[in-house]
Amino acid sequence: MDKSAKIEIPTKMLLNPVHFFALGFGSGLTPKLPGTAGTLVGALLFILIPNISWIAYLVIVVCGFLFGIFCCGYTARILNVHDHHSIVWDEIIGYLITMFMVPKEWMWILIGFILFRAFDILKPWPISFIDRRMGGGLGIMLDDVIAALFSLAIIQIAIYFL
Repeated sequence: MDKSAKIEIPTKMLLNPVHFFALGFGSGLTPKLPGTAGTLVGALLFILIPNISWIAYLVIVVCGFLFGIFCCGYTARILNVHDHHSIVWDEIIGYLITMFMVPKEWMWILIGFILFRAFDILKPWPISFIDRRMGGGLGIMLDDVIAALFSLAIIQIAIYFL
């Protein structure tokens, strides 16, 4: 069992803005499936982001990734756990990467959600390798980025052939 499951997260951590983001605006504190809850927040953000250029979208995602290295790493250090299950900013950014240049249609939103969650949960190589070997905020973020890139590739191939 992951030792992170034994650590209870006090809701007062949400008062710290860094923890508030790392914990996915509180979605990571859900008692069941916090990663899925964080991904749902990512999907909601995707839906709410206005239609912007792909460059602006990419800037948002890159800034979110860089911020995530800091905020996830900081929160993990405070909790004294490598990647506590309540830290879900990586899922939010991972979903946004999954949906890069993907139409805002319910079918694609759902496919992106399912693909990203599958890769994030199953962690095929090299995701599992990165998850085990890389620590800190970069390690927390990077395994989800790779899961997102796999999901994005599949979606883009499907869009091309459909």
